[in-house]
Amino acid sequence: METILVLLHNDADGALPKAALEAVAAGARISGELGAEGFTVGLIGHALQPAIDGLATCGALRFVAADAPEFGQSRYATDAAAAEAVARHVGATVIVAPMTSRFARVLPGVADRLGGCVDTHATGFGVADGALGVTRWFYRQRMEGTLRRTERPWMVLIDPGACPAWSGAGGHASAEVITVPCGPSLTRTTVTGIEAPAAEQQTIRPDADLLFVAGAGWTKKQADGLPHPAEAEAYILDFLKKSRASLGGSKSLVDLSGEGQPILRFMTHLNQIGQTGASPRHPKGLATCCHGEEPHVVGWRFVTERRAVNLDPNCGWGRGKADVLYVADAFAVMKHVNDLLADGQ
Repeated sequence: METILVLLHNDADGALPKAALEAVAAGARISGELGAEGFTVGLIGHALQPAIDGLATCGALRFVAADAPEFGQSRYATDAAAAEAVARHVGATVIVAPMTSRFARVLPGVADRLGGCVDTHATGFGVADGALGVTRWFYRQRMEGTLRRTERPWMVLIDPGACPAWSGAGGHASAEVITVPCGPSLTRTTVTGIEAPAAEQQTIRPDADLLFVAGAGWTKKQADGLPHPAEAEAYILDFLKKSRASLGGSKSLVDLSGEGQPILRFMTHLNQIGQTGASPRHPKGLATCCHGEEPHVVGWRFVTERRAVNLDPNCGWGRGKADVLYVADAFAVMKHVNDLLADGQ
């Protein structure tokens, strides 16, 4: 019989990230499909009681917490010690955790300390003949594989957006608070501050409902025979500000900076979507001025509803890769959309 632990951490503001709620839903599903008695929720952080109360009705058998000021900030040494202590206290054989930057850095090392194994970027689960299988994508999301392990404990990190988030009423729950020794050797690294762009300058928003992707067509010559990169920047930034969408770019666009051509100054390789870029998960996606070539569309594999704007009705998006293709000038379309958003529509 498997002993299932859902391992979570809270954020700096004390709340659980959305990815944590997705991991809770995954743990509950795995527990049910394996016929286990239930699952345990383990939490790492500081001032965890509000997070525990928020999960009071999630169906967990018990809650185990490593709650101390030392765990309030992301630090490899203390996070690893806390995660190891929680896992050993529970006696977990299967550990489910969200693929956050904090856990992605720490938990592979914890799996080694526990003498187990780890798989990252899991996108699904299934039980066959009483054995748990984990699915994930390989070769830039072109091939899907199913993994089964005999090693225990087996630590599985779930990609954000791969599972529906758990939602339920809060309440009150008690947790077993364990003590994790944290001497000076573990706490000598300290976070003194965070440097981040202002909210309006942040263009990559993983939790956004809409993915807006710009292609190289935004920087090419327009109907008057001239390129208008400044106007393109204004339209795109205005739309991102009003819609709070996440920004992506085609490889051809992000590579323009090295070719001496007009560029969108806010677009970097971090925004690249496709075979050699990112494969984000958003409910909706809107591609503009890109042609829907296969390497680019690979990055849209997990976008639920796909729409595109292109002047060419025979572009790749029109060949079954987009749910809706608008044959139109993206400059005119985005100007009209921005006007509608300005009017509150």
